[in-house]
Amino acid sequence: MDLQNLAYAAIQVVHNFGAVAVVGSAAYGLWSGPGRMRKPLGWIMLGGWAAQAVSGGAFGVVSWLYYGHFPDIHGIAVAALLIKMACVAAGFMFAAAYLYRGIGWSERVQQAVWRALAALAATALTAAAFLRWFS
Repeated sequence: MDLQNLAYAAIQVVHNFGAVAVVGSAAYGLWSGPGRMRKPLGWIMLGGWAAQAVSGGAFGVVSWLYYGHFPDIHGIAVAALLIKMACVAAGFMFAAAYLYRGIGWSERVQQAVWRALAALAATALTAAAFLRWFS
């Protein structure tokens, strides 16, 4: 068994579920309207962004361990990676802020946060495709 491929596959599973969590919870939170489900969705969102951050870093760690350097990417792939990293950082911060204080915000502000989270999730997912195919 090739342990490197097993490691990459396991990391990819976590990364995929993180993507599902951020896109799915953002979509549901945005279109479901006000309600009690938003706080649990916020936790799912926060966990999804955390999974994206940890698994994204783990891809680099596995490359470093097996090759002694990070993947050789350039051009569009680097831009896509930077966009993904910015989306993860911003998404995590928005979700954490929402969980900390957001339940008390006006419905208009809450809706704006969920729109921002949905936009960040869609942007990160789109950047992932460019990162994958331009690497």
